[in-house]
Formats: sequence, structure tokens, C-alpha cells
Amino acid sequence: MGMDTSKGFDRRDSALVLAHILFAFGALLIGGIAGLLQGLVRGGMVKLPYEIGYYQLLTAHGVLMALIFTTYFIIGFMYSGVAKSLGGYLLPISRKLGWLGFGLMSTGTVVATILILLNKATVLYTFYAPLKASPWFYVSLVLVVVGSWMSGIGIFINYRYWKKVHQGQTTPIFTFMAVATMMMWIIATLGVAIEVLFQLIPWSFGWVETINVVLSRTLFWYFGHPLVYFWLLPAYMCWYVVIPKVIGGKMFSDALARLSFIMFLLFSIPVGFHHQLMEPGIPNVWKYVQVVLTFMVIIPSLMTAFSLFATFEQHGRSVGAKGLFGWLKKLPWRDVRFFAPFMGMLIFIPAGAGGIINASHELNAVVHNTLWVTGHFHLTVATSVALTFFGVTYWLIPAVTGRVLTPKMHRLGILQTLIWVVGMFFMSGSMHTVGLLGSPRRTAFTTYQDHPDAVLWMPYHVAMAIGGMILFIGVILMIVNIVMLLNAPKGFTEFPLAEVSEKAEQTPAIFERWGVWVSVVVILILVAYAMPVMDMITSGGVGSKGFVTW
Repeated sequence: MGMDTSKGFDRRDSALVLAHILFAFGALLIGGIAGLLQGLVRGGMVKLPYEIGYYQLLTAHGVLMALIFTTYFIIGFMYSGVAKSLGGYLLPISRKLGWLGFGLMSTGTVVATILILLNKATVLYTFYAPLKASPWFYVSLVLVVVGSWMSGIGIFINYRYWKKVHQGQTTPIFTFMAVATMMMWIIATLGVAIEVLFQLIPWSFGWVETINVVLSRTLFWYFGHPLVYFWLLPAYMCWYVVIPKVIGGKMFSDALARLSFIMFLLFSIPVGFHHQLMEPGIPNVWKYVQVVLTFMVIIPSLMTAFSLFATFEQHGRSVGAKGLFGWLKKLPWRDVRFFAPFMGMLIFIPAGAGGIINASHELNAVVHNTLWVTGHFHLTVATSVALTFFGVTYWLIPAVTGRVLTPKMHRLGILQTLIWVVGMFFMSGSMHTVGLLGSPRRTAFTTYQDHPDAVLWMPYHVAMAIGGMILFIGVILMIVNIVMLLNAPKGFTEFPLAEVSEKAEQTPAIFERWGVWVSVVVILILVAYAMPVMDMITSGGVGSKGFVTW
């Protein structure tokens, strides 16, 4: 099958994976430049040229980092793991679908980025109506979503073929997790696909005069919150499957890991209303239902925390750790493959706690549309997820290119991780604090005519800008490190997939009854959304014309 034994990967699979990873970091670099400028403007440190708008930068930053960097990296990472865990290579049809998806997504990304830079789509990454972008921006979003579906179908086909050949066997856990993640993604993106195809595109082309704003936002957040878990679950895949191997241990429990992913599949989609708690037009009873379902998602996160630290302690004690926390000394702190994801895990503790606050109706009223919310998702996706993805990159690029990670690369990787953590401490910490003082999100520099409250916010905005500068240094160092990885000494690098502990319980067969789980998801979605959405459609008011405010 064209296998290159020195690389351990089929050359064609390597090319597909590498294309996704490098495109992802290209988006990270451009998005990082936009984020740096945005932070400097918000802190009152620089003034943009007249031709460049603050909200234009904010749109580019959000789209390229939250949507493009993450999606490309996740698909590349999942394709690599599926290939490795299902026999060492992808099926030709899966590879073709992967390239088709890459082509569609890249076309959409390039068109969308050009339109943002031309100031034709300054609608932020949430593209909320009634702000109206160029219709071609929405068409480009369709290409990105459909491209991701092609890649997901490629993973499903590879999985089905393996199950057919290995009847009665339990699917390798990495592939199981990839299938669960892609199922969640495809079900969730149906919402935004309906919004874009049936509302935003006809409206932006002028085929219809008005748009039902509440319905459009509801369809977006039907997708928008599962998007958070689309970011997070590949990080969990690394934490559950890769990290135990990196530290020299074994997975604490295969069954617990699979159950946590099934719970995420069930409870991450019918929860979008907790992003709309302060919006009129949605009865409180439906908000309450979805807040309850939101809190169900906390359970698999706590299961994950328990499983990971149990893995660490089991390994530490197996190599002679003594005392209550002696196992901490046995962890490979100088190995960037462990250190970067571990820092992501650690920071996910306050990040998750902030999520509980955001999803609580009364507390959400305090922090809604303040910089607290921005600080929260910079801890989740921009720290926990990003640091994990960085940690994966340090071994994934060598694994697919037939190169080896040198001690110097470990040191540079740890330095890059520490820079990122320090930068985020300043930026996210300031965002959380000044958000509690009332500073709004999504606004450029202003002192509100020197209002005393706004003047009090300014030191925090300056600290945010300093944090942004430190983070940008982290972005540049990450790009430098990737160039070094591509030119590292040739050799074999292992794709680390952990074995399960001998003490672990058997994995129940029902976990792979996907028909059962998808049916439960559909039922939960209908319970949470059917009646309120029907009410929005039948009594949506007069609708809104489009607005271009930039």
C-alpha cells in the first residue's frame, strides 16, 4: 500500500495529515496577527489605519482561530489516528474524501478570508443577523462545513470496513472516539447549515427582504455549543489515549473513556439555549430544560479528570512513588509531549468552573456580554485545547514525516508552552476580572467620554494587551518550532497509542450500538428544540432587514 517503513505511515496518508496540520497553523498565524492588533487597539496602545476596522480584525481573529485552525487540526489529527489504529493506512476512498474535504474547506477559507480583509464580512465569527455580510461569505461557510462532512464520511467508511473485516472485535479506542466526535459534529452542523442555506444566503442575495433573527441565532447556537466540544473532544483523545503512553503507563479504563464520549455525544447538542439565556423570544421553561442538560455535560468532564489522575497515580506507584503525591515526581516534566497537554488539563479546571457560571441563569445575568465570557473561552479553546494541540504537534509531525524530536525541540517546546501560559494568565485573568466590573465584550477602545467606570477598566485592558503580545510571541515560536520539526533529523517516531490496564473492566458491547445512541440524541434534540423552534417559525414577528454598520 505504499508504506514507508522508516516513517511508519503510508506516504499518501502522511501528505493528507501534514496538509491539514500546516494549513491549521497558517490560519493560527494570520489569526494571531489580527488578535495582537485587536488587543493593542482595545488597550488604547495603537490606532489602526483608517482602512482597517477593529471589528474586521475581530472577525478575522475569530474565524481563523476558532473555526479554521481547530477544524483543520482536528481532521488531520483524527485521520492520522484512524490510519494508525486501523491497520496502518487509510482506505483509498477515505483518502480521496479527505482530500475532497480539504479542497472544499480550503476554497471556502480563502474566499471567506479575502472577504473579511476587504471589509465585506465584518460580522464576527458568530455572523449574527441582522448584521449582513456579502452573500459569498455565507457561500464560503457552506464549503467549509460540507468539506468537513466529506472528511467525516471518510472516517466512517474506514471504520465500517474495519468492523466488517473484524466482526465481533472492539474498535480501537482512538477510532471509536473519532467516530463519536464526527457524529456529534455532523449532527450539530445541520443547524448552522439550515441557517446559512435557508435564511442567510436567500436574505443576503436579496431574494427575501427580512430574516427571523431569533430563529437564526437559535440555529447558530444549536451548532455553536457542540462546536466547543468538537474542539475539546480531540484534546480528550490525546489525554485519554496518548498521554498514558507518553508517560510510560497504561489507560486506567477503556470503558470509562468510551462512556464519557457517548455522554458528550448525548448531552452536548441540546444545550444551545444556555447561550441565549438573556434573549427575549424564548420561553423560560425551554431555557431551564437546556440548562439542566448543560449540567449533564459536567459529568463526563469529571469522569475524565478522575481517569487521568488515576492513570498518573497508577503509573507513579508502579515505578516506586511513595507518599500521597510522590507520583507527581515520576511524571516526565521535561517531555513537551506530556508537559504542554498537562498544562492544558490543569487550566481546564478553572475553565470548566467558569463554564458552570456561564450556564447558570442568575450568574449569567451578571457576566452576559462582558469580557468575562471572552476570558472563559480563551481558557478553554485557546489554552486547554490549543496547548494540547501544540503538544500533539511535537510528536505528530515527526511521526508522519519520518523524523525525530531532539532534546533541543523539547526545551523549545516547553519554553513555548510557558510563554503561552504566562500570556494567557495576563490576558484571560484581566478579562475575567474586568468582566466582573462590567466591561463589555466586542467593543473597540473607548472610555465612554471618560466615565469613571470605564476609566477604571483601562489598566485591565492594558494588561490584556500585554498578555496578547506575550501570546503572539508564543505563536511565532510555535511556527519556528514547526519549521524545525520539518527539518529535524530523520528517523522513526512512534505514534503513541496507549494500552489498557490489565485491571480495567471489560468494555460493554452496547457502546458501539451507534443506532441506539443517535436515536437518544435525536429524542433529546426534539425534546429540547421542537416546540420552541416551531413557535419561532409560526410567530417570528415581522423579521429584520439587513444592516451594514461598518
